[in-house]
Amino acid sequence: MSTSFDPNPSIVGVLCTDSQGLNLGCRGTLSDEHAGVISVLAQQAAKLTSDPTDIPVVCLESDNGNIMIQKHDGITVAVHKMAS
Repeated sequence: MSTSFDPNPSIVGVLCTDSQGLNLGCRGTLSDEHAGVISVLAQQAAKLTSDPTDIPVVCLESDNGNIMIQKHDGITVAVHKMAS
């Protein structure tokens, strides 16, 4: 299986979790073992704002790329993008 996603080859992993941190689906570099941590990061970020309409994005950055995490309607999505 190729780990790049058309139409953007720099995206190498995707993961979706429910509000309990259970993996709803993943592909590429992000796997079932990451689901709980990704869900908790999104939940904790949401606690940093008092505005319920403000949906934070958590961005984990490294020299090799970043992982962006956002929760919406009980589903948390993480996207792993390699640096260009």
